[in-house]
Amino acid sequence: MSLWRLDKFIASQTGLSRKEAKSAIAAGRVLVEGVPILKPEHKIDPHTATVELDGAAIAFRRHVYLMLNKPVGYVSSTGGRDGPNVLELVPDELMRQGLFPAGRLDKASEGMLILTDDGDFAHRLLSPRHGVPKRYYVEVEPGLIDQGLVADFADGVDMGEQRLIPGELEPIDRYRAYVTIRQGLYHQIRRMFAARGAKVERLRRVRIGGLDLDPHLVPGVCRPLTEDERALLLETGEPQNPM
Repeated sequence: MSLWRLDKFIASQTGLSRKEAKSAIAAGRVLVEGVPILKPEHKIDPHTATVELDGAAIAFRRHVYLMLNKPVGYVSSTGGRDGPNVLELVPDELMRQGLFPAGRLDKASEGMLILTDDGDFAHRLLSPRHGVPKRYYVEVEPGLIDQGLVADFADGVDMGEQRLIPGELEPIDRYRAYVTIRQGLYHQIRRMFAARGAKVERLRRVRIGGLDLDPHLVPGVCRPLTEDERALLLETGEPQNPM
């Protein structure tokens, strides 16, 4: 059995910093088993202890896994200063210290983004060695999408400094397509199309692994993932066309 300091528990399960958690404890805002505890170093078993902050019970979650439908205009790098950060979209009841995007979408892109505080899970999701596919809906200008471009993507687009791992391009028409890649290089899809003379006008991630973006999740909203959904994220098989 591993015991945690009370201030560590509060900070890990809420959006409070460790300093703010200590202040809340010192102010008598935290109860353990119904009793006010004023010492931040007080030890508890996080799995069994009943802890309340400002009268609300705190349910222990070792890690948090969220699906966010990222809107255009938000940055997903934790150090990004070029606009509002995606973490600002997380409601207080789902926020916790250490939450970060597992993978990025640039400011002009939208769609499925996973937020977690589980570094091991994020590594499995992102590492090229695991080959988890990411699927995108793309609109380009001018309309250059044809079977020749399909073949280029399947061969691995030559970027000059390197040849990319083969991707899958599935045309809808000459202007729209689905793209599936198993790498995550900086602005990769935009650069792949730019190498063939096309500019990406819209880029929306619709699937990671075997899990589709929730069609009921409106842009700017996130929700927790179920255990089954977390398993689907790590699937490396052939994705199906989302509707």
